[in-house]
Amino acid sequence: MASNISLTYAMISTAADIAIIVVGLAILMVSLVLVNLAITIKRTLNKLSEDFGPVSDRARSISDNIEFITQALRTDVERLNGSVKALNDRLHQASSHMEKRIEEFNALMEVVQGEAEGVFIKTAAAVRGVRQGAQALGKTSGNKTSTLDVNDRQKDTDDSDP
Repeated sequence: MASNISLTYAMISTAADIAIIVVGLAILMVSLVLVNLAITIKRTLNKLSEDFGPVSDRARSISDNIEFITQALRTDVERLNGSVKALNDRLHQASSHMEKRIEEFNALMEVVQGEAEGVFIKTAAAVRGVRQGAQALGKTSGNKTSTLDVNDRQKDTDDSDP
């Protein structure tokens, strides 16, 4: 029986050794496949980077151009905004100045109108006084009646009637 046990033990030992060799070969094969796959992926990535290198450079250039245009537009908009604000301020100032000038002109027109009315009333009073004086002189110099005096009296009557 001892020989049986030692034979069994030898067979198990040989089977374990064979299994270790098979597992080692399997690990070696998987390692070779993985190394081959890694090399293939590296080549593909290098080729892609070569193919997309000009594209990425072009995209970077386009991005820089867009940034420049945006900055230029921002500057122009800020300048335009400043111009509009300055123009708005000047319009408000001109409007205030025009309002003052119109008020001054209205005051002047009121004074001119008052003076014109005063001159007109004084002139009308003087004309009436001259007529009445002429009529009084006409009565004292005699009762000569002319068509001119009749017309003047009729005008005075018409003037005195409101």
